[in-house]
Amino acid sequence: MEYIPDLISVIMGIYNCADTLSEAIDSILAQTYDKWELILCDDGSMDDTFDVAEKYASLYPFKIILLKNEANCGLNFTLNKCLKYAKGEYIARMDGDDISTQDRFSKEISVLQENPEYAIVSTPMIYFDEHGDWGRNYLKEIPQRRDLIHGSPHNHAPCVIRHEAFCTVNGYTEDERLLRVEDYDLWVKLYAAGYRGYNLSEPLYKMRDDYNAYKRRNFQNRINEAYSRTLCVRRLELPIWYYLYALRPILVGLLPQKMYDILHKHKLRGK
Repeated sequence: MEYIPDLISVIMGIYNCADTLSEAIDSILAQTYDKWELILCDDGSMDDTFDVAEKYASLYPFKIILLKNEANCGLNFTLNKCLKYAKGEYIARMDGDDISTQDRFSKEISVLQENPEYAIVSTPMIYFDEHGDWGRNYLKEIPQRRDLIHGSPHNHAPCVIRHEAFCTVNGYTEDERLLRVEDYDLWVKLYAAGYRGYNLSEPLYKMRDDYNAYKRRNFQNRINEAYSRTLCVRRLELPIWYYLYALRPILVGLLPQKMYDILHKHKLRGK
């Protein structure tokens, strides 16, 4: 299949985000790089998320495609569904409760256009809640295969990936054992296939990390993360003792929630 050159297909799985979706879509509409399409898929929302998305799809019929799952199927399935409709040479991610800076696409796309050796580009994220911006994370500029055992080498929500790379690894793995870690599994598959990525130093994406974000974390997510790390060791043929790193998510999951919240905020505030 031939993709439309320089077109960015933005894939967004949306679920119960009626209160924040407009701000997220508006940040895409405001991009200085205007060669994009937005593919939204509602994953069985129980609020007015689909209605909000439908309003935008009717206003921008040539830019926005709206899909719907009849039931909640999970982000893995939902993003793969979006991928089936994507026509762009590049695939970008975006979440329905976050914000992209106006120059996000223009700066990310220039990296891929000028550096054919990279298939992935991402940026650090600014974290915010109802009180405003409160922290950010940092990423290694050019991650190596061994770095993946320590966690995601790229932020998923602000990434742009070459479409052909997505196709090579068959998109996201639809496995219940990888729910909430589908992004990490994607990086492992891409690096195992020989692809490389690059991280800009400037944060071009704002991630909502509030009380609702905390509630979405549970111990099953930690088990899934541990499982995904064992796959990382095997697929990337890392030293056998790297399997010990698979225990870290379990140990983190055993921390009292209050202690985890304090450590999480301190880390992202640079303390």
